[in-house]
Amino acid sequence: MRMNLADRVRSAVAALLHATGESQTDLAAALGVSQAQVSRRQSGTATWSLDDCDAVAEHFGIDVLDLLAGPTRASEALPDSARRRAVARSLRSAAGAGAGQEEATR
Repeated sequence: MRMNLADRVRSAVAALLHATGESQTDLAAALGVSQAQVSRRQSGTATWSLDDCDAVAEHFGIDVLDLLAGPTRASEALPDSARRRAVARSLRSAAGAGAGQEEATR
């Protein structure tokens, strides 16, 4: 079953958020919209416009055609520097969670 364009864009945005460790709030701030607007677009109750797609692609440092192609191509196009942010964030989160667990066991 083929995804339509709207589904491909939503899936690509979700994959990029996951790969970079960014939240919808982070993306919304970068695009100059509210988190609720990003949420509506991601849930399918509103659509990503072509201008939105340009802005999303620019934010993540990929070509808009890679975004429109779907999650696999968008993720593959993501610059390594954007991925490192995600790794650093998850390491900090894991360290913070471990510290919290350590305190709880004392």
